[in-house]
This record gives sequence, structure tokens and C-alpha cells, in this order.
Amino acid sequence: MKPEILLVDDDVKNPMLLGRFLKAEGFSVTYANNGAVGLELYRDLNPDLILLDINMPVMNGFEMAAEIRKTDRKVDIFFLTNRTEKADRLKGFALKGNDYIPKPFYPEELVAKINERFESAMLQSESIYSFGDTVFRPNLSSVTFRGETHSLTVRQAEILQLLAENSGSIVDRDTILEQVWGNSSYANSLSLNVQISYLRKLLVDPSVTITAVKKRGYILSAEH
Repeated sequence: MKPEILLVDDDVKNPMLLGRFLKAEGFSVTYANNGAVGLELYRDLNPDLILLDINMPVMNGFEMAAEIRKTDRKVDIFFLTNRTEKADRLKGFALKGNDYIPKPFYPEELVAKINERFESAMLQSESIYSFGDTVFRPNLSSVTFRGETHSLTVRQAEILQLLAENSGSIVDRDTILEQVWGNSSYANSLSLNVQISYLRKLLVDPSVTITAVKKRGYILSAEH
């Protein structure tokens, strides 16, 4: 499954062209024209990757990244910018940016960087999990039930893998939040609720359930 991308840039023409290129490559892309709108969309979408310009009105890229890193150390952030001074690059990496790409750049180069980033993460987990009649492949971010395959986002795959590794046992909410989002803030806790709802819909196998244990966490279980 390709990562969900949030593209934030106050320019119109070039980001739109880039967005179309990324979509043609199979990515899901949402566009925002400044950091304030981008921050709202980030909270709504929980993307896997943010492509972030720096010089923008209302809220610039550094400010947006700083807000995100207060609660989320896991989402990938690539700065795409014409600010190439050493001080700017150091600031970008101080904000835990995962890459800093000077403009102009070739879209093919960006796609290669994105693929490398996420393929490396997925290759770290090549295990296959079976529960009920469902097969879960973390490296492909997919669940298959009787020949029908559903794709997961990177985050959903990470959550499901934690549950699958501890099938039949409670996985604490804080454990999931720390390992998937980087911390257990209230905002991330709400995001976890949303992602669990999505996973329940994607796991169409009637023998498989994700049960919430009040004030504790979740259990993945399957009838045999």
C-alpha cells in the first residue's frame, strides 16, 4: 500500500503538477496551501508522509512541523524548499524532518526517496500472520480473507501488527500510541480510536474481532 501523502505549499501550479505526478504513481495525495490548513488536514487525515514547503503565509513550514512534533514523532516529514542555507537545513533536521529536498527537484527523485523510505520500513517486518481465515502481510500492508484483499495505511498496518503479535492478549493503549505515534497525547489517542474503527471495517472475517478493554487497550481474537 502506498503511503497517504499531505502536500503543503502556498504555490499553486507546481504543487498541483507534483500532486498529479504522485497520484499517477499510485499515491493518495491531499493538498493544502498554507501551514494552518495543512495542520488541520494533518489532524483529520493522519497521513503517513507530509511534503512541506517552508515559506508560506499564515503558518510557515517550520511552525507547522514544530506543532506536529509536539505530539507526533512518527509521521515522516520531507521539507521541499528553495531555502538552502545551512542554518535552514539544520533547523529542518532539528525539527526531526526526515529529508530536506531543495527546489527545483525532479519528481522521479522524490518518488524514489519516498519509496525507499517506506519500503525500508516495511522490509523490517516480513512476517505473515494468520487469524481466523484472514492472512495479514505487514510488509504489503494488506489483509486477505478468502481471496479478497484489502489495503491498509502504514499506520493501520503498524497497529494491526502489534495486535497480531499479541493475539488473544491485551495490548495497552499507551503501548500502541508510543510505538505508532511516538507519544500518548490526547490527540493521538483520538486518532487511535479512529484507526481501530477503520481496522474493524477492513477485517471482514466474521470470526475475527478487535475488542476494546475499558481503560486498558485492545485484544485481537479469532474463533477457531
